[in-house]
Amino acid sequence: MLLEIVCCRSNIEVNVSTADEILLSSWVYNCFVVGELDKLVEEENVDMKTLERMVKVGLWCIQEDPALRPPMKNVILMLEGTMDIAIPPSPAISYS
Repeated sequence: MLLEIVCCRSNIEVNVSTADEILLSSWVYNCFVVGELDKLVEEENVDMKTLERMVKVGLWCIQEDPALRPPMKNVILMLEGTMDIAIPPSPAISYS
């Protein structure tokens, strides 16, 4: 939900410019990895450090493996900026 709020769009969107943007979690992760978080927001006047923090927290919270998801106490601390946030792994679902 955090990623939907930050990006002002739903999890699945069909009216996008490229197929890579259809699934929000994949698009956000790809933008994060290549350092193009500005593509995620329409507003030009955005604090990029805050945006990066929100994206990282959102990506941690949607990990496929529940053991990787942070407890809510840590989510709150991360959102407040009082806890360091490690680089999240890809949230992509593995179908192996």
